[in-house]
Amino acid sequence: MEHLELFFKSIFVDNMVFATFLGMCSYLAVSKKVSTAVGLGAAVIFVMAITVPLNWLLDQYILQDGALAWLGEEYAAYDLSFLSFIMFIATIATMVQLVEIIVEKFAPALYNSLGIFLPLIAVNCAILGGSLFMQSREIASLDLAFNYGISSGIGFFLAILTIAAIREKIRYSNIPAPLRGLGITFIITGLMAIGFMSFGGMLTGGDEETIKEEQTVQVKVKDNDKELVINEKETKE
Repeated sequence: MEHLELFFKSIFVDNMVFATFLGMCSYLAVSKKVSTAVGLGAAVIFVMAITVPLNWLLDQYILQDGALAWLGEEYAAYDLSFLSFIMFIATIATMVQLVEIIVEKFAPALYNSLGIFLPLIAVNCAILGGSLFMQSREIASLDLAFNYGISSGIGFFLAILTIAAIREKIRYSNIPAPLRGLGITFIITGLMAIGFMSFGGMLTGGDEETIKEEQTVQVKVKDNDKELVINEKETKE
């Protein structure tokens, strides 16, 4: 249940683009065609699926306060959390370089259409945001980190694919001149963000123990109210 909840929340509720507005540069620049949007979205999923678990391992066994205890007691007092940004960015840059080599080798047409925005994944704030959110939310295990990386990438993929499909359609629409181009794109993005806010109530009902505790409290309150009514009647008589 925890994996499923994290998966859907990362895609819809905490979408990188529509909830936190990260990665807007690539989102706006590469969403003119569906084909290029699909290619960039797939690359983002691949990079996040690898970098988030790798950065989780770095955070757990190297960067956190006391994470170096596995090397010996004399290293238990070290706190390397100030290196988080540097280490995370280095991991991301390495993986993006690997993606660039693979795309150039097996899909040269996609490589040419993405152009400069493929290596710019390395400085895409959505990619770094995934690792930083993983760290701040204290994700407990490697499989959850992998789940979060894939689902956050799928959320970015869904966002850029949707806006690309809409932009291809509105290209032939009669849009007022002042709103053509990025103007109407920003308006549509805002409306889509409002739409994604409606998913905010998903999977937020609480766990079974919390629900049982609330029901128990409600029963006790009702019982106390009944006792008070009975005592009032006896007093009047």
